[in-house]
Amino acid sequence: MNELQWEPSIKAAEIGVGVADGVVTLSGYVDSYFNKWTAGRAASRVFGVKAVVEAIQVRYPGSLKRSDEDIARAASNILEWNVSVPHDRVKVRVQDGVVNLSGEVDWWYQKDAAEDTMRKLVGVVLVNNRITIKPAVKPQDIKDQIENAFRRNALLDARRVTVEIWGSRVILRGSVRNWAEREQVEREAWAAPGVSEVESTIGISP
Repeated sequence: MNELQWEPSIKAAEIGVGVADGVVTLSGYVDSYFNKWTAGRAASRVFGVKAVVEAIQVRYPGSLKRSDEDIARAASNILEWNVSVPHDRVKVRVQDGVVNLSGEVDWWYQKDAAEDTMRKLVGVVLVNNRITIKPAVKPQDIKDQIENAFRRNALLDARRVTVEIWGSRVILRGSVRNWAEREQVEREAWAAPGVSEVESTIGISP
């Protein structure tokens, strides 16, 4: 609750928090999808949290409600203006406020940038990111590059994480000290060229 109150964009009094064995469940209502996502990020930053279940619902005030056509038009325009997204390779479909992204890009950061852009649009209640990443390098090259990135990162203990490669799919195993470190490990794995999927079984051992 203290971390939610510390986040200026969230009305913490409207969010319920339940905890069981390190798993945090968030409930209640917020007035944008971005605030729902932000609440989940805030909860995951807390020391000792192992997982976050987001049961928060998005309810827009009447003045902020948008039709699917308006959302789709805004989504297409904003993607075209985002230099991180090859907009001609990303498709947008909107139904009942849910934005579905599809297409194929070369890098994970392009996929992530497209989703990040959608989170901030008025009227959006959920984003499903089904954009795929085109494999570009050999599996052994992916493994070497990820392990080297772990060793370079001063925030990570590379000895506690192992990397397995199946085609363009990365499997991470081991344990880290907190949720933020786990996210950093996953982000480093996603940064390797050609990675299309990251499966993380990393545990959290404070």
